Amino acid sequence: MSLALFLVDVLPATGAYRLAGAEGHHAADVQRLRVGERLLLGDGAGGVAECVVDAAGKGFLDLRVESTVRTPTPAPALVVAQGLAKGERSELAVQAMTEVGVDAVVPWQATRSVVRWRGERGEKARQRWVSVAREAAKQSRRAYLPEVAGCVDTPALAARLGSAAAGFVLHEEATVPLTAVDLPAAGEVLLVVGPEGGIDPAELAAFTAAGAVPVRLGTAVLRTSTAGVAALAVLNARTGRWS
Repeated sequence: MSLALFLVDVLPATGAYRLAGAEGHHAADVQRLRVGERLLLGDGAGGVAECVVDAAGKGFLDLRVESTVRTPTPAPALVVAQGLAKGERSELAVQAMTEVGVDAVVPWQATRSVVRWRGERGEKARQRWVSVAREAAKQSRRAYLPEVAGCVDTPALAARLGSAAAGFVLHEEATVPLTAVDLPAAGEVLLVVGPEGGIDPAELAAFTAAGAVPVRLGTAVLRTSTAGVAALAVLNARTGRWS
């Protein structure tokens, strides 16, 4: 079984380190790690340290940091613009996409999104995505935490597609399979996933005008909570990130 990962703001150097706060509580009181057991510390920015527990108390562990490694930044960067969906579907998408390696998630206020992110409510919803991504990154032992960007509208998303190294729009009427498109070796690969109601024709026109290519995964129509995950699996395999 792989070692549990706990996140810290700054990765400690080799030597003694006390894991306290929320992560210390989780390690000591919830997972009940004890003297002699091993764990991982990560800074969410590519650094991971392997540690052994020297002492355990209520809400903290005293650790001995034995080794640290730095994982190179993945290239190309895989970014998904996720159309806002009702209920827990968006959060399920963020969780699963984090587990399969998305580098950034962009919440997209699509025309057909039932949910509307405005003001304080919108920021609270975004922070929920941040929390979901953080927990999913810990569960999957990721060296990097994915970025959860601010919510964008269609013109802003079209502009980002225009500056990406490659942009793709998952669309049920597309004829080009994602398995056949050319992919860059570096830069940002930006994938657009629509909400439950799909992508409006005017939105699709704006995205293609910005240089994005409509693509499909197969003959089935996937839910908004699963389409991005399936597409990321294809991209991970094709870019060698899963080799």
